[in-house]
Amino acid sequence: MEQGGGRAWQRMLSGRRLDILYPSPLDIEIEDIALGLSRLARWNGQTHGEHGYSVAQHSILVTELVATDLPTAPPHCLLAALLHDGPEFVTSDLVTPFKRAIGQGYVELESRMAAAIHSAFGLPATIPHEWSDAVDRADRLAAFLEAIHVAGFDELDARRLFGWRKAIPDIELVAWSSAIARDKFLSVFHDLRAGGHQCHKRWRSTRRSASGR
Repeated sequence: MEQGGGRAWQRMLSGRRLDILYPSPLDIEIEDIALGLSRLARWNGQTHGEHGYSVAQHSILVTELVATDLPTAPPHCLLAALLHDGPEFVTSDLVTPFKRAIGQGYVELESRMAAAIHSAFGLPATIPHEWSDAVDRADRLAAFLEAIHVAGFDELDARRLFGWRKAIPDIELVAWSSAIARDKFLSVFHDLRAGGHQCHKRWRSTRRSASGR
């Protein structure tokens, strides 16, 4: 993608001036990512509840699911899961049909931002296949769970759309406020950077339902 004229940077509340087209890892701050993702609604905001279901909460759910799928996953793998939608703090959370319509340009921007984020926090630009496969599985399961718990899908439609054939995990999703989502996202991040790898109760995005589905 060629860089056109005009401003191509955004000022962050941290004071950083982030080049959106060609980002530098030196301008990436986790507080900016947490703030942006906590205020960014999944499903274009079309979810039940007082609060929008944020990308930050989705990211924590994906991290939990990866930890369940790969119990011996190292902290860096779970950190990659937490940051799998990191670029969206500037590119926004576009629904899949819109991403396809925009095409390759969006993919390139997102890839460069992801590489800068990974570099900023000590992750490889391209994560190992075992990690990426686990994140992809968790991302699909998270989308399925969100569809039936907060996005108004009936179970049959959600199963057909996301290809989920197993029993539905006995959990419940309730959207957090943006402030809670930001704080929990930062808590998970700092836990993982410190070498933790367990899903601590204080940052879980789900709760067990009183009765199974």
